[in-house]
Amino acid sequence: MGKKASGMNAGKKLLKRRHKFRWSSKQFVKRAKDLKRKSDPLRGSSQAKGIVLEKVQLEAKQPNSAMRKCVRVQLLKNGKQVTAFCPGDGATKIIDEHDEVVIECIGGKMGRAKGDIPGVRWQVIKVNAQSLDALLKGKIEKARK
Repeated sequence: MGKKASGMNAGKKLLKRRHKFRWSSKQFVKRAKDLKRKSDPLRGSSQAKGIVLEKVQLEAKQPNSAMRKCVRVQLLKNGKQVTAFCPGDGATKIIDEHDEVVIECIGGKMGRAKGDIPGVRWQVIKVNAQSLDALLKGKIEKARK
């Protein structure tokens, strides 16, 4: 490719050039085509309710060897299934199957998985409309359904 246009009437040419090359930026394409909302099971929202299907343990990536406690959740809004991490010591003891949970994004880079848990992008924040954090600290008892 040659040099950039730099004359007195080069504005239109520069604008065309910028429009063309913006499509080589991954972030621009994602934003322009609204890919985040289309591919996201939560459909662009920050939190979503779901029903716990089963408890699962995932092996952490190298060099760690821990078993990370997670749950399979079926979202109420669209029926999609996702795996959500249960943060905190003994969190899986509190969460049972068929409980209603609220999940949110863990907040890894570019909306990907965070830390050493492969493929897990969400975490549980509420169980049966009660804060998981408060339940773990013993501030409140778990509600009977």
